[in-house]
Amino acid sequence: MKIRKAVIPAAGLGTRVLPASKAVPKEMLPIVDKPAIQYIVEEAVASGIEEILIITNRGKAVMEDHFDRAPELEDRLKATGKADLYEEVVAVSRLANIQYLRQKETKGLGHAVACARTFVGSEPFAVLYGDDVIIGDIPATRELCEAYEKYQKGVAGIQYVPREQIGKYCTLKVEKLEDKIYSISEMIEKPRDDQFISNYAALGRCVLPPDVFDILDNLPPGANGEIQLTDAMRQLAHQGRMVGVEYTSKRYDMGSKLGILQAAVEVGVKHPELAAAFRAYLKDFVKTL
Repeated sequence: MKIRKAVIPAAGLGTRVLPASKAVPKEMLPIVDKPAIQYIVEEAVASGIEEILIITNRGKAVMEDHFDRAPELEDRLKATGKADLYEEVVAVSRLANIQYLRQKETKGLGHAVACARTFVGSEPFAVLYGDDVIIGDIPATRELCEAYEKYQKGVAGIQYVPREQIGKYCTLKVEKLEDKIYSISEMIEKPRDDQFISNYAALGRCVLPPDVFDILDNLPPGANGEIQLTDAMRQLAHQGRMVGVEYTSKRYDMGSKLGILQAAVEVGVKHPELAAAFRAYLKDFVKTL
């Protein structure tokens, strides 16, 4: 079954990037000239997604404005002959059919996804984490959707994580099925040292069957006292219904200051307008370190 719908949880408070996130939602922090959330939406569209639900909360209406029309700005761009910029601004509003839903309480990623039950209905769906921008030649979500269509099981995007960082994410028990695809039989969110299984962690993207909502409705709070989406996927894994795809694109953690800087630099050195000048600047700057 083709994956048509995607959920983007974007209701987090952004505490790791304060004080900036007090004024600007972290999802709206720019990577050169586009906000992070636009990269995520563009990835979903490039993966064949037709309908998107963004889970927001208080103070994040600016995301809705970004994907809406802006008549005053558009008129000014046309009047001043800036046709290219006009087309670029209008194109943002036409990316996809985007809906919005407020998460009234920030009770974890699992709770945010559970809010999407009515939107999703009885279809499998993709989840693109609002903290994670993933950029590459092949959209990560497309790789996961293709695996779901082949195996008819839940799919987690996975990557190798250094042992000292695994406690921030989760640890997986995996067995290779084919190139870049693994079966997953165990998942532990934010593991203690004695719970370490492997260096593989689920990061940034997943595709889930619709019955995951029944699991989420009955989940007790997990790590940090929150409803963890990983705990729901863990139940699917125990049922033999989860696989992992080691996606090939580069992930940037937009919930961290270092991730934001890395994204800006690595996108900047490839930007069609800025690459030459920015590369020259970096080469000169590195000599001063």
